[in-house]
Amino acid sequence: MNGTNEMRLTFSARSENEAFARVAVAAFVSQLDPTMEELNDLKTVVSEAVTNAIIHGYESDPSGMVTIEAMIEVDTITLIVKDNGSGIEDLDLARQPLFTSKPEMERSGMGFTIMENFMDGFDVSSEPGRGTSIAMTKRIESKKALFN
Repeated sequence: MNGTNEMRLTFSARSENEAFARVAVAAFVSQLDPTMEELNDLKTVVSEAVTNAIIHGYESDPSGMVTIEAMIEVDTITLIVKDNGSGIEDLDLARQPLFTSKPEMERSGMGFTIMENFMDGFDVSSEPGRGTSIAMTKRIESKKALFN
């Protein structure tokens, strides 16, 4: 593939839209012919990021909006998941494995750790009262390349 291909998707912060977001990103990245493992990794990180926006950013308020931006350049996909929710007070603490601000909801506290481990690049920025943006990149090893 030559050039850059981009998409943007904005949807209500409703838990039922998490599956829609996963499928939309999977369909978009399918043009790179990812392996099943790569596709599952991408679907997992989208689920984690979107769920964080809904549960933590908007406190499950469906009037909030979540935006996913995806860009493909050659063999790399960049995903940005953004919300304009409550933001994160202590980003260093929030990135610690097993930390959760919602223990009463039986959250595992592994979302950021999973995203960081499944992707080649991971960055999170947040401002209390203004929202959070998670940027992730992954190089796709096309199945076509494996058989040539």
